[in-house]
Amino acid sequence: MPSAAILAAKQATVAELSEKIKSAASGVVVNYQGITVADDTAMRTELRKAGVEYHVYKNSITGKACEAAGYAGVASYLEGMTAIAISESDAVAPAKILKTYADKIDSFKLVCGMLDGEILDEKGVTELATTPNKETLVCKIMGCMKSPVYGLAYVLQAIIDKQESPAAEAPAEEAAPAPEA
Repeated sequence: MPSAAILAAKQATVAELSEKIKSAASGVVVNYQGITVADDTAMRTELRKAGVEYHVYKNSITGKACEAAGYAGVASYLEGMTAIAISESDAVAPAKILKTYADKIDSFKLVCGMLDGEILDEKGVTELATTPNKETLVCKIMGCMKSPVYGLAYVLQAIIDKQESPAAEAPAEEAAPAPEA
């Protein structure tokens, strides 16, 4: 039977993780078995640069925290050596970064993910990883919105150029008559 201090520490960890999951844009659970120390260090550095928190917790703690955050189904995915990556701002970053390592390392697996109140399976996390980030999507939308305006500008400029060219050539023909042979 665990002591009261250990139980209180575990409950505090569950509560803290639960709050992080609730406020997160997305989260991804991975099975990190077989990753080397060098790859793990590089991956953690990349995740940190992207603003993603990556932690290893006992599966029971992760399961209880996910349940408290409204993702009760995650507990069924928690088997073996799992870790969780959580991003508060970029919903795509954890999936994208972890997918690159899952592709590189055979034993490193994407297990499941959490996004907008839904639980994603491995396929869903993989699809999320292929989604462009928010800035790229905004740029694409802005490009689509500008395209008709640019098209109109080009058409109007062509009309102006066409109307100006005959008027500009007419005085030149009058000034220099063609020589007769």
